[in-house]
Amino acid sequence: MHDTPLPLDPDLYTGHVTHQQLVDMGSQDAKFYLNHKTQGGVSFEPHITVMTEATLGIQFKETMAGGFCLGTHDPKQGNSRGKHKGFELAMHAQVDIDDIQSFVDEPNHQGRLCGSIDFTPMGAGMVAHSGVFNLFYPDSQPDMKLMVYELGFKHQGQEYYLAGKKEVRDDPGFDLWSDTTTLLTQLHQGIDKKAPVVGAGILSLGVKDLVKLVSTVTVLNAQSSKDKVATVAKFGQFFMGELWDIYGITM
Repeated sequence: MHDTPLPLDPDLYTGHVTHQQLVDMGSQDAKFYLNHKTQGGVSFEPHITVMTEATLGIQFKETMAGGFCLGTHDPKQGNSRGKHKGFELAMHAQVDIDDIQSFVDEPNHQGRLCGSIDFTPMGAGMVAHSGVFNLFYPDSQPDMKLMVYELGFKHQGQEYYLAGKKEVRDDPGFDLWSDTTTLLTQLHQGIDKKAPVVGAGILSLGVKDLVKLVSTVTVLNAQSSKDKVATVAKFGQFFMGELWDIYGITM
């Protein structure tokens, strides 16, 4: 949920947010409130309308695509079958980190995810109404951390939930690139990843896609170039620090 105001005219006019993304952000806030509200609601006092001051954050866009097929639970099998049948799924995602300091400090490193899905058998441009993003999320296995990308969407009146994860750990050989660019993905028929799995596949980020990702990086709420440089540097230091902890090397 947003404690700061949603972006309005400036970000809309400059293309940092689309009309649909703005609607989705408002919808996510409304759902968060309805899912967490108490029976008594909130007290009718002036302070309930007060929002916190906007903080420095970061935004980037990322597209991952790969072989995907219905009728399997296994991402590797779904990837192979999907490529054989010519079925590809693409996730067009936008990651928003509203407060870079809180993101770095809190253990789950959670941001917001919105976007759309293209899947050959179902159609293109299916807009997600909810999303989850975690970067270097602690896994139950002590030597592994996860990059989590999840989007909920509707197709022909049916709820679906696309849940993907990148498993980041130091296996034998140089696997840093594949770990950080390979999204093991399952499609659930329902509102979350507890629902039955109806498809699976592997999405990946190519070199060209990575270059494009870097070009989309935007610093949110920056008042000066100094703010922009400091925010990007903080995110970069966090990212490289996590890689150092996992792989014991620098890039």
